[in-house]
Amino acid sequence: MLFNVLSLVAGLTLLVWSADKFVYGAAAFARNLGLPPMLIGLTIVAMGSSAPEMFVAATAAMDGMRDTAVGNVLGSNVANITLILGITALLGAIAVSSQTLKREIPLMLAATILAGYFLHDGNLSRTEGVALAGAFVALMAYLIWHALSNKSADPLADEADDEVPKDVPTSRALLWLMVGIVLLPVSADWMVDGAVGIAKHFGLSDLVIGLTIIAVGTSLPELAACIASALKKEDDLAIGNIVGSNMFNILAVLALPGLIAPGVVDSQAASRDLYMVLATSVALALFVLISGKDRQLKRWHGAVLLAVFIGYQYVLFQAH
Repeated sequence: MLFNVLSLVAGLTLLVWSADKFVYGAAAFARNLGLPPMLIGLTIVAMGSSAPEMFVAATAAMDGMRDTAVGNVLGSNVANITLILGITALLGAIAVSSQTLKREIPLMLAATILAGYFLHDGNLSRTEGVALAGAFVALMAYLIWHALSNKSADPLADEADDEVPKDVPTSRALLWLMVGIVLLPVSADWMVDGAVGIAKHFGLSDLVIGLTIIAVGTSLPELAACIASALKKEDDLAIGNIVGSNMFNILAVLALPGLIAPGVVDSQAASRDLYMVLATSVALALFVLISGKDRQLKRWHGAVLLAVFIGYQYVLFQAH
């Protein structure tokens, strides 16, 4: 048991660190290539924050733990909205002024509904995995096209520009990029092995371990990014991190178990947990898009979201 805990903690620590270095190297390299900061923020940085989920889901799927991979996606999306935005909003109201975000939130809802359609029958096929991956490619193409063609001022663009590393030599950027690429799968393997051992010790299912310990662990980069953005008053970037990460999780990451280990999914994932993802995604959209002229995620919204997270974790552990 002690070895499993150490493996989980070491894997999680290395996973978060290597994901940060991966994003740093990739973003700095992209800036050196002359890509717009807005494009880097919407694609590389957001996708990089989902790197832990990607590598953990791939590792779990290759080990035959399809439910852990699916649970990681669903649990991470719930944690991103309820735990991370809940804590961030409690630090101070988060205003949304970016037109980009007002387009991306409906896209996040559409991606979630698509995943719900694929999972509702309790099966994730390879065809559905291909469809999710195709939707992810289409989303990326749209974001790239929009970032390159839209010249109007946007608060998110200014905040993204501040976050993309500047004056980093290309050689150093590539070094950190390679460090991240090498260490991410290693750390993901340690984390999954540790989580599996802990799950067996306490009699938890593969799904629940994915929904809880692994989901919260792989969401830590988003938590750090959101708190940092909120403290620097980069409100649009704080919510943008979550919306972008959730879109990539539900399309790119959920595609992995479908492509690697297609088959039957735990019935709870296709009902209870899927509905939870849908409900929290809709709640975020309502809080932000129908909150009056100020378009703010207020402190009381944060308190509600955090209470929902705690209640959801209680239900998950009570069920097992």
